[in-house]
Amino acid sequence: MSLLRVAYLALAVWGAVHPLALRLPWLQQNGFDLTAMIAAWQANGAVAGLFWDLTITAIALTLWILAEVAMRRNWLALLAIPATFLIGVGCGLPLYLFLRTRPV
Repeated sequence: MSLLRVAYLALAVWGAVHPLALRLPWLQQNGFDLTAMIAAWQANGAVAGLFWDLTITAIALTLWILAEVAMRRNWLALLAIPATFLIGVGCGLPLYLFLRTRPV
């Protein structure tokens, strides 16, 4: 495996572990209360701006993944879409790059 692929995989793992480690205490305290989570995402302008920036980025990444999968038939790369929306862009993008650069 190339050094670049190892770096992508390491970033995908970090992008999964670090955000989840920050989110889990909140979830333990509040439960999976979607209303409270959305309120937290809109708490102030800085947080709301970051939320929308990441949402737009996740949508753009999803479109890119779908377009490339349609061309390259790299079906495994579709795993990056649920990773993006369930974990975050910090996991989904490097995971996609890792899957995209595998020998076909």
